[in-house]
Amino acid sequence: MKSRWLALLLFGLVACQASESSSGIRLPMGFIPNIQFAPFYVALERGYFSEEGIELEFDYSFETDGVKLVGAGELPFSLVSGEQVLLARAQELPVVYVMAWWQDYPIAVAAPVGSGIETPQDLAGIQIGIPGTFGASYVGLRALLYSAGLTEEDITLDSIGFNQVESLISGRQQAVVVYVNNEPLQLNASGSPVNVIRVADYVDLASNGLLASESILAEDPDMVRGMIRATLRGIRDTIEDPEAAFEISKQYIEGLDQLSPADQDLQRAVLAESIKFWKTDRPGYSDPQAWENMQTVLLEMGLLAKPMDLAAAFTNEFLP
Repeated sequence: MKSRWLALLLFGLVACQASESSSGIRLPMGFIPNIQFAPFYVALERGYFSEEGIELEFDYSFETDGVKLVGAGELPFSLVSGEQVLLARAQELPVVYVMAWWQDYPIAVAAPVGSGIETPQDLAGIQIGIPGTFGASYVGLRALLYSAGLTEEDITLDSIGFNQVESLISGRQQAVVVYVNNEPLQLNASGSPVNVIRVADYVDLASNGLLASESILAEDPDMVRGMIRATLRGIRDTIEDPEAAFEISKQYIEGLDQLSPADQDLQRAVLAESIKFWKTDRPGYSDPQAWENMQTVLLEMGLLAKPMDLAAAFTNEFLP
């Protein structure tokens, strides 16, 4: 996330590694430690992974690297955003999404209050800053445009890196693509309130969750179930007691306890906003319609050449 200690918010979060003689799992989390990973910090600190016979090691790496390693059979797990699952399977990588974590797609477009940019239709003719034409930000933007009957040709798209807050405040961009739980909070806190056009308000897309290799599903289904159980317990505890989760996270996020009270409160707000995306009556459950919608968007973008067998791309079989 963007702050002096948080940089990129990537929805490539996790990958794991096991060996024949050990249930140790290397868990790449994304670019750097941040408060959104609180459920994993809580689950590790409270022994939920160890109760499942899993020795967990955090390793902050990129989402696409985790997907490739899982697809190659070198790692059993990765936590990824939904579009990466379908893109990987389109490349014939043997990966399966086994647990939904984020219930809604967290991407949005933010524009200054008073700009008149309040709905996807209002994006026509607008200059929009985006980290780059890749990943969840790009897919989410295209989904918003698709919902309004617009295409990328109807806007001016500017790749700006992870500088959305500064670009909008300075007026260099009319709107920017953001994560709902991050940049809008920073903008509002800086005195630059924004309208937020959430992807999830217009289309339901498969979001972040746990990816597994087909081989680990066949060879060690108990490990898969244990990984899911421990993760869901961490998510549950974080939802029920965010302040306890925040305090635990200080042990894993360098510098969090040294932030000013105002900056710590901003990170508490990021956690609270993130929790809204984790709440559900069916923890871990993947909605088939969300995968249908994701495939439709990727086909429209030309990132998929043809429809695929979605039943092979995700499963709810291993949920507790």
